[in-house]
Amino acid sequence: MSNKNSKKNTKIYFNNSCSICRFEINHYKKLNNVIDWVDVTQNKVAEKETSKEPSQLIRRLHAKHDGKILEGIDAFLLIWSQLPRYKWLYNFIKLPLIYHMSHILYEVLAFALYLKNRNQISNERSRN
Repeated sequence: MSNKNSKKNTKIYFNNSCSICRFEINHYKKLNNVIDWVDVTQNKVAEKETSKEPSQLIRRLHAKHDGKILEGIDAFLLIWSQLPRYKWLYNFIKLPLIYHMSHILYEVLAFALYLKNRNQISNERSRN
């Protein structure tokens, strides 16, 4: 996953309206300017590229790599695999038991953030 050619085929779809999500993605952006970072907020192109509904896109992190869509912890693993500073985290989370626990934890946290931010997103959409 981490060769230079694969980086050019990577898009990360994130919810920029979520302040916690935005903070974390902005950190990763500083470390990698090759990944294509895509805000999914009111983004019809992202919906088409991922074949996901807006509520699905804002609910969890998505990635597109070599034509394959990844979600949640798998999207984070893709990011971490391409950031030398986070290679240790990638290797740790890939351990089977850790992976399953991380998947559950991510889903719980992502759902909490979704609930926290969905009113804000609804308000932004009604203004446009």
